[in-house]
Amino acid sequence: MTEQHFCPTTKNNTIPAREKVYQYVKSNVLSGGFSPGERLTEEHLAGQLGVSRTPVREALHKLELEGLIKQLETRGFCVSQDTKDEIEELFDIRASLEGYALRLICKDISEETLEQLNEYIEKAEDALKRKRTDEIFQWNTQFHDKLHSLIAHKRRFYSLISNMREYVLRYRKDTLHYLKAARRTIDGHRKIILVLRLKDPDVCERVMRQHIQEAKEDALQATSEIT
Repeated sequence: MTEQHFCPTTKNNTIPAREKVYQYVKSNVLSGGFSPGERLTEEHLAGQLGVSRTPVREALHKLELEGLIKQLETRGFCVSQDTKDEIEELFDIRASLEGYALRLICKDISEETLEQLNEYIEKAEDALKRKRTDEIFQWNTQFHDKLHSLIAHKRRFYSLISNMREYVLRYRKDTLHYLKAARRTIDGHRKIILVLRLKDPDVCERVMRQHIQEAKEDALQATSEIT
């Protein structure tokens, strides 16, 4: 996948260099710009990004604590490769968060929003017919973006669910290249629309949890085929 670009600190930009380095490396790990097992060193990143080694060192240690990279016995770090148990854990946490989110959303969701969500589904359906998996991923992402926007006022919860979703999306990108998995995802979104119209919190939470569990099964299968 394409490596994400780094924007150096300027006088008009108050974001610390260590935070910029952190976001740059994290986004590349999660997007696949840096592959699992790829070696990362302070010297190389500092030279590449045009910063001193200190912010790079701070960023790498922060990412190590988050489990995205691990320290090598020799100098440097490498991008972590999640185990099957770790992938399951990520999706299980996301299922809990997304299920609770839909429970909250269903009470006040408008007909206009439901129509927007349905439009994303139809566009994903059209992309599936044309076997455009990149477009399927795009429209499915917008579907969940729209749902998440409805809880953006709950800042702490929104931050949690957005952060967890970043970790999971790197597996979803690979999964949706399989048309069978893409088909199941679109069907899952149709079920979500259906239960949102019922406005039953328990049913909404259960259906969303099932949707994420199905995504987990697809991700595990795709990962096992790659390895």
